[in-house]
Amino acid sequence: MIRREFLAGVMALAASPALATDASLSDQPPLQLGKPEPFSPDQIIAMARQLAKRPYQERPAIPQAWQNISYDQYRNFRFDTRRALWADDPQSPLRLDVFAPGLYFPRPISVHVIEGEVARPLLFDPTVFNQTGVFNDLPMDDTLGYSGLRLRSELRRPGQFSEFAVFQGASYFRAIGTGDTYGLSARGLAIDTAEPTGEEFPDFTHFWLEQPVMGDTRHVVHALLDSPSCTGAYRFVIRPGQPLTMEVEATLFPRQDMPHVGIAPLTSMFQFDETNRDRFSDFRPAVHDSDGLLIRNGAGETLWRPLANPKHLQISAFVDTNPKGFGLMQRARKFSDFADLEALYHNRPSLWVEPGEGWGRGAVTLVEIPTDREIYDNIVAYWRPDQPLTAGQEHKLSYNLTWGADNGFGRGMRVLNTRIGDAFETGIIIAIDFEPGPDLPEDLDDLTKVIRSSAGKTSPGVVQINPETGGPRLVFKFEPEDATLIEFRAELRLDDRLLTETWLYRWTA
Repeated sequence: MIRREFLAGVMALAASPALATDASLSDQPPLQLGKPEPFSPDQIIAMARQLAKRPYQERPAIPQAWQNISYDQYRNFRFDTRRALWADDPQSPLRLDVFAPGLYFPRPISVHVIEGEVARPLLFDPTVFNQTGVFNDLPMDDTLGYSGLRLRSELRRPGQFSEFAVFQGASYFRAIGTGDTYGLSARGLAIDTAEPTGEEFPDFTHFWLEQPVMGDTRHVVHALLDSPSCTGAYRFVIRPGQPLTMEVEATLFPRQDMPHVGIAPLTSMFQFDETNRDRFSDFRPAVHDSDGLLIRNGAGETLWRPLANPKHLQISAFVDTNPKGFGLMQRARKFSDFADLEALYHNRPSLWVEPGEGWGRGAVTLVEIPTDREIYDNIVAYWRPDQPLTAGQEHKLSYNLTWGADNGFGRGMRVLNTRIGDAFETGIIIAIDFEPGPDLPEDLDDLTKVIRSSAGKTSPGVVQINPETGGPRLVFKFEPEDATLIEFRAELRLDDRLLTETWLYRWTA
């Protein structure tokens, strides 16, 4: 399956609606657990280690009839939240929902609950989903199981359990800060992204959820990853709120050398904004889940790279040593930025990655894939180590994820927006809006404008105050001449001191 088809299916269904949100119990019991067996989280690492010593074996698929159902039929398999795990326990701070198998999810996952030193399996029960008559025509056998899980907690007011995280599809997972709308996704691991030979999508095949107790403000999820190239044991410590944070620990066991691996991969969508608005006939001024890649590199620089929807696949590598963090941000936060009453793009979270230890040499890698529709996730960002992950060895790493508003991750006055369009006579104009800052001088002539380009001819630029933002706008014009690709770099300085983020952009003809 090509990447576009895979993501269109997985992302469209990753947060399917539930049937009910009423807190009262239904006349049917909540999800049921099987018999307990002795268990320790260390067993997950041992399972991954042993699994890596054997050739990869694909898990059994559900009956073909389940895979052949339509998109609308699958959407009708809505979980009854009154039957969530722990819905009958008023002391529990957490509710666990599940997703049905079928369509884009042909291989079920295994879910267990850790209770002290034992683990109990979550039993498959098709009656927890909305009965639309579709089940009556589908075969039932032992291959069936759930395709994903959703977590809910009392985030806004007592008695109302709001969802904050979803794990479904390959190794994809999504989360939101309280009040946000689902947007971009993260993954356990990326392998061979954008390689001509095709991308490999590892799966989270097993999950273990530690049983919460009254007063818990963090929730722990363990997962086992498997793919033809690698196995892995993951531990997620999730703290819902605004923002939502995740501590991620991973132990990887490559089956073969992996020269192109993506650590902490993020996946998002960017179709258009003020940089390429002229290519799309749409009533909305912008359509995207994220509008830029933010990097705080090992040297302490803060780099802002607006996202692009290129006409041809493009890959950018920001070489670094021990990065301090990177993420895909959504800085357009006003309804008027999108004017979309359904998608609510202005409410999508940003996602920041902060390494838990020194990651050494490598590159923050940005992959931008052409797209003409907003249903396709076409943006990928991840850390690519300089050295391959070698087969037969154990590789440990950790990082923190922050889902929510773009607050305080970089240094300097942030880039708020980028606009690109034809100049009045010849050439192309770029306008960069920065946020206001306390060090901005009253006399803008005191600022040093740094504008660099890899090709073409660039004007010196002009700085003016944007009356709407209150911050400076840097405007310059360039002539591409014979260039079809130009790398730009721009920033504002005062007395040789950097005031702003460093703006980077790749222009293509």
